[in-house]
Amino acid sequence: MSSNVAVKPGRPWPLGATYDGEGTNFAVFSQHATLMSLSLFDDDNREHILINLPEREGHVWHGYIPGVRPGQKYGYRAHGPYRPDEGHRFNPHKLLLDPYARQLSGEISWDPALFGYDTSARSGDLSYDTKDSARFMPRCVVTDTAFDWGDDAFPAVPNEDTILYEAHVRGLTMGRADIPERGTFAALASDQMIDHFVQLGITAVQLMPVHAFVQDEFLLSKGLANYWGYQTIGFFAPEPRYLSTGQVAEVQGAVKRLHAAGIEVILDVVYNHTAEGNHMGPTLSFRGLDNFSYYRLAESPRYYLNDSGTGNSLNIAHPMVMRLVMDSLRYWRQVYHVDGFRFDLGASMGRTEDGFDRNAPFFQAVRQDPVLAGAKFYCEPWDVGPGGYQLGAFPSPWGEHNDKFRDQSRRFWRGDADHVRKLATRISGSAVRFDHDNRPAWSSVNMVTCHDGFTLMDVVTYEGKHNEANGEDNADGHSDNASDNLGTEGPTDDKKINEARAQRRRNMMATVLLSQGTPFILGGDELGNSQGGNNNAYCQDNEIGWIDWSGVDDPFHDFVRQMIRFRKEHPILRQKRWLHARERLIDGVPDLFWRNPDGSQMTEEDWAATDRDALIAEMRTASGTPEYAALETAVMLVFNRGKAFQFTLPKAPEGMVWVRHLDTADPSAPLLPVKKPLLVHRTSVVALAQEEDRG
Repeated sequence: MSSNVAVKPGRPWPLGATYDGEGTNFAVFSQHATLMSLSLFDDDNREHILINLPEREGHVWHGYIPGVRPGQKYGYRAHGPYRPDEGHRFNPHKLLLDPYARQLSGEISWDPALFGYDTSARSGDLSYDTKDSARFMPRCVVTDTAFDWGDDAFPAVPNEDTILYEAHVRGLTMGRADIPERGTFAALASDQMIDHFVQLGITAVQLMPVHAFVQDEFLLSKGLANYWGYQTIGFFAPEPRYLSTGQVAEVQGAVKRLHAAGIEVILDVVYNHTAEGNHMGPTLSFRGLDNFSYYRLAESPRYYLNDSGTGNSLNIAHPMVMRLVMDSLRYWRQVYHVDGFRFDLGASMGRTEDGFDRNAPFFQAVRQDPVLAGAKFYCEPWDVGPGGYQLGAFPSPWGEHNDKFRDQSRRFWRGDADHVRKLATRISGSAVRFDHDNRPAWSSVNMVTCHDGFTLMDVVTYEGKHNEANGEDNADGHSDNASDNLGTEGPTDDKKINEARAQRRRNMMATVLLSQGTPFILGGDELGNSQGGNNNAYCQDNEIGWIDWSGVDDPFHDFVRQMIRFRKEHPILRQKRWLHARERLIDGVPDLFWRNPDGSQMTEEDWAATDRDALIAEMRTASGTPEYAALETAVMLVFNRGKAFQFTLPKAPEGMVWVRHLDTADPSAPLLPVKKPLLVHRTSVVALAQEEDRG
């Protein structure tokens, strides 16, 4: 191995490997290393040059190497103390990934050499291992990310108009034989998929993790895989398996095509932990570069705080780790033109020494950053640490995945007691959680399903989870799914049961799309996709986890399109301001009424009735809506989980009439002006709008 290469001082910024047309600047952070070596690899993946970076400024090691061009593979070796009991785990025998690598080549090949300690030693991670890990590691790649964006522009769909569609880059198209590059970004942006998105009417594709991630050894040993991708190892590099061309420009091209169709791209990002696991995990990057800085360590620094439940937690409080996250967000915004981010275990991003803080430095950094201005931010408002459930506690401009909406909607339609009042809270935007500090009504991300749990078809087909294929004796995944098989467990040929299941699915999808807030649809639900009752398909990179396009439920697909179209046509369903039954300046009429089947307003006694099965909401533009956005019309929403009844609508204003647009009991029914009591069928949702009387 040679070190006879011309090296210049370079500069400490930007971090990572930056090509300038003549050579490449390398810069990597480590506060506690004593020496930082750069390894360069030849075309045969052999480590043929080892260079000690000559300069160090502000704990950033850096050097410039003339002649190093895009395509050059590299990694780092960090020297320093190996003292796990003090929080330091340096081991120069381990090749390390650059946290700022723009591209990775290859995958981890699991071997004891990947661990900083001797895996056979009785002293465990306190021992020291001298085996070289290079041949078992991926390589970082110097990358030129220049791309011709042409006239690309962010669609900039208003938050209140957004309809999220969660998709897995691989699983979305692996079942599409008509798409040659299936399972990749090229397939995501194929004509077939763009046509599907546009016809469906969604406005944003929310992609499950696409940052480079690790295939867990324990899954591979069972013939399984890390399908979902929540084990990030590179916050700047796209997952190589999702690139049909092997080039990062494929991601840029996909975003550009989606933008041209008016569709935004939201990334599900995992900044709360890394793939290196707990103190017994491998040394792949952060741990070997500066374990003490990158991770939150316990009182005994040999161990990690584990608010993520995966073994470690990133130390966002450290300024250089904060910079890593912010640089990553800016990079994906600037280089890939993504429109927003959804944060896995988002409560971790607001953790300080005193617990969760809605004014934590990370939230402040996001809010003031000019590059991120206009980007959309969503999160899971929880983690598994102390005080980790923080639904409604995030600051503007964050939207939060509302598990209360999911669970209480399912339980309402299942027939659980005391859920009429709870559903009323959810369909009006969950103001009890979110209406504070001038937060908008779109802050609640409303869903009945997401990747983590049953699909919509499985919610009405299985009462219990069926995760046997995961190899954990069906012990993994949620046990309380608020699901209902409507008579028999699993698929059936019983016509009545299948009709009831189809009706329940329509009711739940209608609940999502008629509620105030941001609608969220799990990709495949519109097709009738099932995972065979597996509610934790994180390890199923196969037909269980992939969307099945072979047996599309066309009537339900058409119904979802109809629901989305109705939502888009009626701004009253997608407001920024809250509905609190307050009088409006435009007409002195309250913006929200809760009604009985006879048309009267509900009383506290009505709310307290234990046998109540119907919820009826009359909505208008909210009190305080500016005159230019105010509407004099109204929508009427009926959610009936019980028997059929006659609904006497309140009298429409002069020259207006109530028109029934949607009825989940008869989705193909034509528009119907209603001038007499309306029959609301059993277990159904009806949506009406006040319109001009044309006859």
